[in-house]
Amino acid sequence: MIPGLANIFRIPDLRRKFLFTVGMLALFRLGSHIPVPGVDVARLQTLFSQQGNVFGFIDLFVGGALSRFAVFALGVFPYITASIIFSLLEVVFPRLKEIHREEGEAGRRQIGQWTLYLSVLLALIQGLGQTVLIRNLGAITNSRPLVYVEILITLMAGTMVLTWMGEIMTEYGIGNGVSLIIFAGISARLPNQLSQTIGLVNVGEASIFRALADVLVILASIVAVVIVTQAARKIPIQYAKRIVGRRMVGGQTTHLPIRIASSGVIPIIFAISVMQFPSTIAQFSRVPWVQTVGNALNLNGAFGAILYFALIIAFTYFYTAVSFDPEDVSDNIKKYGGFIPGIRPGKPTTDYLTRILERLTLVGAVFLGLIAVGPIFLSRFTGQLTLYLTGTSLLIVVGVALETMKQIEAYVLMRHYEGFMK
Repeated sequence: MIPGLANIFRIPDLRRKFLFTVGMLALFRLGSHIPVPGVDVARLQTLFSQQGNVFGFIDLFVGGALSRFAVFALGVFPYITASIIFSLLEVVFPRLKEIHREEGEAGRRQIGQWTLYLSVLLALIQGLGQTVLIRNLGAITNSRPLVYVEILITLMAGTMVLTWMGEIMTEYGIGNGVSLIIFAGISARLPNQLSQTIGLVNVGEASIFRALADVLVILASIVAVVIVTQAARKIPIQYAKRIVGRRMVGGQTTHLPIRIASSGVIPIIFAISVMQFPSTIAQFSRVPWVQTVGNALNLNGAFGAILYFALIIAFTYFYTAVSFDPEDVSDNIKKYGGFIPGIRPGKPTTDYLTRILERLTLVGAVFLGLIAVGPIFLSRFTGQLTLYLTGTSLLIVVGVALETMKQIEAYVLMRHYEGFMK
């Protein structure tokens, strides 16, 4: 694998894509350390370390930008939430689905523009909520109205710049830009967490055996995530021989791979976005019933963890249904003269693919949910884990790394270079 990584720098186009992606991630990390004007960062970090609520969980995915109240404090979650809303609207309003499918690139651009408009609105709401929160915590040094307007505009601008960076990373870089930004935010805190763990072991506040056990749990979880996310059901497809012009084509056997976790980490990101929005509102509200709802949705609580698990399963089914249409696949197989041995073309093939997809999706959804909420319930019996790279963060880091490596591998093999794996 290591010699294969050198091929990145041997191919000019791939080297340019790789360096562009690294440069964008470096800008993201720089923006995560530039605080918003008018905020007492030292006091804010002290208050965040004491609260241990949902904001600590959100801060994990923005690379510590929220605890520093940097320009990228909101992250890309407003954009992700807007994408979820439009995905749901396509199911409710068929016209949006027609625009997305029939008008091609122009339709996708139109929906993308509407998504950005909604992202601005959601960033305004979330930024207003966080501004009110830090005001209630006493972390704003100047209480003039223009200061609040400046903070709010800075947060909104940071979110939209980060969204733009994610889009151009997807277009001109390697991998999915939005996923890589979240990946970078999680990975950036790993060295600090490792140093804190070593410091706790050195002063005797944490057992070295406990730290080693946490490392073993993380390694075992990584292996399990890789195995399940890469596992696939290979459905055999036979193509009949037919004459096209003067040539005879077909007559070969291939397979259609259907992955167990075909949705990847997208359901995890969707579920986090849905869970953190009402919790954010509840944190700065002084209405008793709103605070009760916010506390109930806390991921550290039993109800919040169960709801988080249910949302992961629901979004796994939803995203799989959007990304894989058995009817379209069946029509394409039939169009090119193919069939599944023992299954008649047409509706029987569609029903067969739907049945297999539902079973595989159930296994993948339950696995994603267990990996995400398992550490939450495990910490109730064994205490807090020393290292934070477990559950949701582990799924995102491993999933994004695998998808990015696959894209690099495909690009390398397309250029007839030796791949990563021998």
